[in-house]
Amino acid sequence: MENPIEQYWQIRLDELRVQLEKNNFEVFTAENSAEAGALVMNKILPETGAKSVSYGGSMTMKSAGLHDALLACEGIELLRPDEPGLSFEEKIERRRQGLLVDFYITGTNAVTEAGHLVNLDMIGNRVGALTFGPKNVVVLIGRNKIVPDLDSAMYRIKEYASPVNAMRLDCKTPCVKTSHCEDCKSPGRICNTWTITEKSFPKARVKVVLINEELGF
Repeated sequence: MENPIEQYWQIRLDELRVQLEKNNFEVFTAENSAEAGALVMNKILPETGAKSVSYGGSMTMKSAGLHDALLACEGIELLRPDEPGLSFEEKIERRRQGLLVDFYITGTNAVTEAGHLVNLDMIGNRVGALTFGPKNVVVLIGRNKIVPDLDSAMYRIKEYASPVNAMRLDCKTPCVKTSHCEDCKSPGRICNTWTITEKSFPKARVKVVLINEELGF
């Protein structure tokens, strides 16, 4: 067989798409981050008719070029939670405002083979938006986020995604030094609120873009 790795991931993504659609998510696929970004900007976003957009912290979103594309997009009110120069209080308020936009973009910490999204948040704006508020939510998912089940998802998040993100953000938490979750009581702890999204409600409110590339943490 030629290209066995490509064949392997194509099968995995096809199977996951079926499970996600059974769970009422609207699902799209992209071969790489650039294709995913174009899909969001040229198809998914326009078809919703959204006039306001915000987003959660997502390295996959940035890899897809969506941060810059949204800044250059005319006719869209963009609520930037990470806008330079904002005070801490202003950043929190911007995140609150972001829960009422027409269109919200985020990633996920893990997705199970049964088609469930699993996330762990610090402030809660990202998981809050995923659960309720924005009229439409788009979740960008690299193939490296796929795990067998819920236990595997939680292990991946606690022992990999969270420590790496804490390192990226220069957090003053034990995992930055040990690379393992220490279930700390640090004020800068980024692991505060779990969510498991088993189904989209209403149907197709949450739209998933599966990307055949390793992206994000």
